[in-house]
Amino acid sequence: MARRGCGATSCYTTKTKLNSFYSFLCAFITCVSLCPVLCEAGLYTASDQVIVLTPENVDSTLFNNTAALLVEFYATWCGHCIAFSPVWKSLARDIKEWKPAVDLAAIDCANESNRKVCTNFGITGYPSIKFFHAYSSIGSRGLEVRGFSRDVRGLRQYIIENLELHTEAWPPACPPLETASEAEVHHFFPANNVKYLALVFENKKSYVGREVTLDLLQYENIAVRRVLDTETNLVSRFGVTEFPSCYLYDSSGNITRLKVLKEARTFYSYALQRLPGVVRTGKHQTPITELIKNSTLQEWRPFNKSRVYMSDLESALHYSLRVELSSHTSISGDDLIALKKYINVLAKYFPGRPSVKSALQAVDSWLQSQKGTEIKYSDFRDVLDNVVQTSDAVLPEGVQWVGCQGSQARYRGYPCAVWTLFHVLTVQAKEMGSTVSEPQEVLLAMRGYVSSFFGCRPCATHFEAMAAESMDQVNSLSGAVIWLWSRHNRVNNRLAGDLSEDPHFPKIQWPSPELCPSCHGVTIIGDHNWIKDEVPQFLQNYFSSSRILNDYLQDETQALIQQRNRLTAARMEKEAGRGADRRARDIFDNNPADEPQEEEEEEEEEEPTFEEQAVEPYPAGLEGAPGADQAPWEKPQPLSSQRKPKIVGMKLREAQEDIVDLDYFVSQHYKAKALRAAAMSGVVRRRSLQKKEDVEDLQFEGGWRVKRDLGSQEENFGIEPYPRAQSKHWMSLLSVGFSRLDVSLCVLLYLLSTMCLLAMYMYFKLRIKLRSAKVSLP
Repeated sequence: MARRGCGATSCYTTKTKLNSFYSFLCAFITCVSLCPVLCEAGLYTASDQVIVLTPENVDSTLFNNTAALLVEFYATWCGHCIAFSPVWKSLARDIKEWKPAVDLAAIDCANESNRKVCTNFGITGYPSIKFFHAYSSIGSRGLEVRGFSRDVRGLRQYIIENLELHTEAWPPACPPLETASEAEVHHFFPANNVKYLALVFENKKSYVGREVTLDLLQYENIAVRRVLDTETNLVSRFGVTEFPSCYLYDSSGNITRLKVLKEARTFYSYALQRLPGVVRTGKHQTPITELIKNSTLQEWRPFNKSRVYMSDLESALHYSLRVELSSHTSISGDDLIALKKYINVLAKYFPGRPSVKSALQAVDSWLQSQKGTEIKYSDFRDVLDNVVQTSDAVLPEGVQWVGCQGSQARYRGYPCAVWTLFHVLTVQAKEMGSTVSEPQEVLLAMRGYVSSFFGCRPCATHFEAMAAESMDQVNSLSGAVIWLWSRHNRVNNRLAGDLSEDPHFPKIQWPSPELCPSCHGVTIIGDHNWIKDEVPQFLQNYFSSSRILNDYLQDETQALIQQRNRLTAARMEKEAGRGADRRARDIFDNNPADEPQEEEEEEEEEEPTFEEQAVEPYPAGLEGAPGADQAPWEKPQPLSSQRKPKIVGMKLREAQEDIVDLDYFVSQHYKAKALRAAAMSGVVRRRSLQKKEDVEDLQFEGGWRVKRDLGSQEENFGIEPYPRAQSKHWMSLLSVGFSRLDVSLCVLLYLLSTMCLLAMYMYFKLRIKLRSAKVSLP
């Protein structure tokens, strides 16, 4: 027994080891199979502000280029490369404004198609970095960077040092990085057509002046120069007491110190980029005063930049639910799931007016009750527009941007409002607490909506990439608020300077120092950083429902009245259409002979019973046969319940108040059938009127007596070819107001009554005779 147990245990252990081996083998095969895909995908994309090098573009990018390039050679399977990739991406975002002078690139040497390129540049280890000066010649291998820094600040300073080492003609795209002298400052404006000259006073080891110079490279009407603390004449002339510090010098000779929150690169650059008249190259900025006065443009609405407007939120709801969704005639699968989550989050957390919240809750209830896998947008729209007339529920139609309005119609608007909407929802979820909200509930709803319905598909792709990167790491409601804020700033960095950027509202790292001074800080080495304790508090306050302004909103009562009027008008129009169709059908039913000849021929083909009875056509020359141009009125008309009348092509006429003699119609119909039977068989059998009435079938439908289609009766009985018109006439007179069945029943009743009376008469007569006979007996 013990041996048997031991054997079983040994067998189980062996089986477990085999299963583990098979699992490992499957995992290994999967990794190997996925390796080419991962290698091909690489660690960087164009949205990371990094140029992805390939054998096709490597020569045109690195050689004879007006910009210098810093290139990373890496392998996707290299752990150190993967760990270094966030630093490289952060560096790309940090020096994004330097692009005319310097840019970042990367190439995946693990990709077999790139292997030859990496070999030609002498790459033997990963990651490797090389610097290529502007106008590098073909065949150049670049300057290898050994022992490079693993942080953004060190790499940024390395780039500046190598830019200054350029020995050939200075690249026109790169601004002067050397220090300014007193003579240059004195003669600056006669030689340069700019509005401001910003002078950064610093010591020799500082990089702030050169960094700010490159940060302002893409802006017009301003120039930045670095001045060392050893230039005593300039220091005393400008009254400089702190290093670093920044002073503005204009063409009129005015000197003012730049007021910033912190004496650091980020604060200098931000303040200088927002000086009056300083604009990004290629961006024309119209003054706000002209926008207000210009009646040809969309009406400008003054607003407070430190507040959120409900008009933007309701406009975002209208556009997303009535415009974006309308492109989907039917919604199913993952899209339907995403829509349900989106509406559910809105119903739970949207801090709107009571009427708007009621409308959202009605839509949410309807969606949750849909158990099928597909819905029609028209049905969804009916619920949203409150067709069922739910009391005090309305989502106003139309958009009216306030805080999200742009200087032109193509700027800001809906994208700005969508970001604002989800910021508000994340904050509202946090305010309601963990007992109601899940940490990722709002983020997942936003991810699903953007993925399924957001019209800008490249935007949806970029957002999905950010979500896949780190959204699953959000484990608290506060974390959801911070995650969305940080990703919004990343998008702002990527779109800064893009054609979609509004010159009046440039993409910045939000909130600005003016909006939240306590949110910004400086590290020991002088770099900007966000104060982690202050940012969440600011976001909680800024997007709080208690601080949302209702300016420029349509009145709820007016919106409800407009909704009722629209629904009433739509209902009346629909009923009018139904009434027209019903009248057309009634006219057709009352005037079936008004159909064109073509319609009647088609209907004859559709009537199988009549066609089957017509075994052969009428013999030529037969007396009584219908002529070629004779309307087939003799043909029994099918009931409306048997087929639907065709309205298309029908010629309508006014209904006439004629009293149709059905008996005469039937007699003529039977006459035609009798002639056909005579032509086919040559034998005409006579039948009495009583016989014909016996075989006549009657049908009762809905309380109305309706004769069945006479054409469906088999021709197994003969009818007189020439019926007695007089008998027909007096029968018609006697049966005025009664059917043939009524008359037949009356006749039968009279006969039975007569027989009964006759029987009673015979009975009593016999009794009298018997009684008389008894009396006469002795």
